[in-house]
Amino acid sequence: MGWWQVNTETLVGSRFVVSPLAEAIAGLKLLDRGSAAHPGERAWLDAHLPAYRERVGGDPVDALLVRVALGGAWNADFLTPTPTGDGSPAFEEELSPVRGTPPDLALAHLAVSAGGRIPPLLRRPDLAERAADVLAWVWTQTVLPDWPRRRRVIEADIVARTAQLSRGGWAEALDAMRPGMRWLGEGRLQINTRDNPPRDVSGARLMFVPVTPVTGWVSWDEPLRYAVVYPCSGALAEAGAPRVPEALGALLGPARAAVLVLVGTPKSTTQLVALTGQGLGSVGRHLKVLLDARLVRRRRAGRSVLYYRTETGDALVAAQQGE
Repeated sequence: MGWWQVNTETLVGSRFVVSPLAEAIAGLKLLDRGSAAHPGERAWLDAHLPAYRERVGGDPVDALLVRVALGGAWNADFLTPTPTGDGSPAFEEELSPVRGTPPDLALAHLAVSAGGRIPPLLRRPDLAERAADVLAWVWTQTVLPDWPRRRRVIEADIVARTAQLSRGGWAEALDAMRPGMRWLGEGRLQINTRDNPPRDVSGARLMFVPVTPVTGWVSWDEPLRYAVVYPCSGALAEAGAPRVPEALGALLGPARAAVLVLVGTPKSTTQLVALTGQGLGSVGRHLKVLLDARLVRRRRAGRSVLYYRTETGDALVAAQQGE
């Protein structure tokens, strides 16, 4: 298995990071794969895959570059740079290191992802510039129009992970983060199930980077920074309007009923905003009414307040599920 040795200082200093570039890379991986993990991804692919295939289909170099750089056992490192974790960088700022990769280094990274055999068509000096152009297209055409909602989903996932960390420690927060990843104890973090040698990341900046597509990877800028990119949790990754039983919507109003349906498992207001698409003020008003009606309770988890249904709320929702 591949695992990292992490000391207490690194764990305490670790942080969750929002990365527009990571979201674009995840989108590119999904477009290249062409298969969806859930209906939300299927709808997104239906909307954008034809244009993407037209974009790369007109240039065999770009199409092969993406396939080799992201489709092997290891991503080409220059295409998946490690976030700095400083502030809230713009996409163009994060993309700059990709575009500025020296030609020899881009070829060396591509050789690793290609298993040592770089196709002749890719033996050229403009790979970094081409990769950056493809990522810029993915960002501009497929991610940016939906970025405000995606960012809310990502931030909601961070709230949920932070609550898990406060409630159950690192084991609970990390074990379900991505397939093959779990906390082994004694400062050991398993990041995948591959037979890779362990790495000592003690003293480095450790970052966890959520993305909305169901994909993930690891990256590092030794010895300073290490990152784990992981998919947002299921309900958040598929964010959208929940199915609200018609009678429940007629009783409470569709928007308020949607909030009640979603708090079958504890959620913060940030998560509810991301999942419903309602404004923060609207969600807050609905929660107050539901609290006053004793259909919902709340409890604090770290710095977050989580809302969840009472037995009465459960019974009310369950009574409508069979309609």
